[in-house]
Amino acid sequence: MDQNEFLETHIFSNLKGTTNGVETNPVHFFTEADFQVVLERIEHFGISVYQIEPFLDGKSFGIQTNEDLKKKATDVRWYGKAFSTFKHQQPGMLYSATYKVPTKLLARYS
Repeated sequence: MDQNEFLETHIFSNLKGTTNGVETNPVHFFTEADFQVVLERIEHFGISVYQIEPFLDGKSFGIQTNEDLKKKATDVRWYGKAFSTFKHQQPGMLYSATYKVPTKLLARYS
């Protein structure tokens, strides 16, 4: 199982997201409510989140990275704070993120 398969099966399942249409490395976009579920699942599995980028009317609303907050990519405090800040700035956005599933986790589910 590769990273995309894992994310589709265990993180994005039963959520109404959209993609950018690229097959090899698709970017998924989720509503605020669905992205909250994504982050909860990410935390459960210990997956790294390197950046969060919200979009409003098809345009980027900004980018927040774990390095901006000087936190590890697996630290829920950084991505929880970034998501909270964005959703309070502007409701109704779509959210995307950059993830990294640990190799050991992929091996366990292969």
